[in-house]
Amino acid sequence: MGTPNPVVIGPARVGKAGPLALIAGPCVMEPGGLTLRIAARLAEVCGERGIPLIFKASFDKANRTSGSSFRGPGVEEGLRTFEKVKAETGLPVTTDIHETIQAAPIAEVVDLLQIPAFLARQTDLLEAAAATGRPVNVKKGQFLAPWDMQHVVKKLNAAGASGVLLTERGTTFGYGRLVNDFRAIPQMKETGAPVVFDATHSVQLPGGGPDGAASSGQREMIPTLARAAVAAGCDALFLEVHPDPDQALSDGPNSLRLDELPDLLDVCLRIREAIA
Repeated sequence: MGTPNPVVIGPARVGKAGPLALIAGPCVMEPGGLTLRIAARLAEVCGERGIPLIFKASFDKANRTSGSSFRGPGVEEGLRTFEKVKAETGLPVTTDIHETIQAAPIAEVVDLLQIPAFLARQTDLLEAAAATGRPVNVKKGQFLAPWDMQHVVKKLNAAGASGVLLTERGTTFGYGRLVNDFRAIPQMKETGAPVVFDATHSVQLPGGGPDGAASSGQREMIPTLARAAVAAGCDALFLEVHPDPDQALSDGPNSLRLDELPDLLDVCLRIREAIA
């Protein structure tokens, strides 16, 4: 369908016969220098293993369940943080955008624009992201079939996107639960776009927190889903990580503990080698 494969994101390449890549970082930028500390540790872990890494963090969680939940530092401070991450680690960075007016200014700093799952079909947002000249990662909506993503890829290609990634993150099953159909990985790869598997949002239990005011999650299932996705042929993993998920300001119940990442990556790399 015309989408370049692999997709080049700064020094990282995702897709084709390249190595398993990783998109990882905290759900949201937190105060106190934590974002930079996480980025530095991720760079160290992936550098030791030859894993292409794109650092992820959100400057604004615009779709929190409750209006009183922590959303992040906002665009200006968020971009300053990304500039520091890039300067200190050399990593490419990614974040989500929610409105068309955000695309151009954020693309001046951010290497990969991410479209949230809830907005996967928003044509104006997709076209604005493509127009920046940055590659675009679109999370498959929880309400979409894998083959529906061909239309997303066509929209982005028609708008001149420099590269497209598609991310699988589970499908809504009733209320408060997501399920994964791993056939989605090879089915979405038929679009020509590399496929990323989001193992952390896939274990989310939407609205499953106290009084339904926040999402919960099954953190213990992250390794199981990540291993299965690599066996199914995903090109990259997406993992939200935190040194102490129980104290995270967003998505703690479905974030991987940072010190558990090395062992998980080692297993996933062995699986990748076995199926190559």
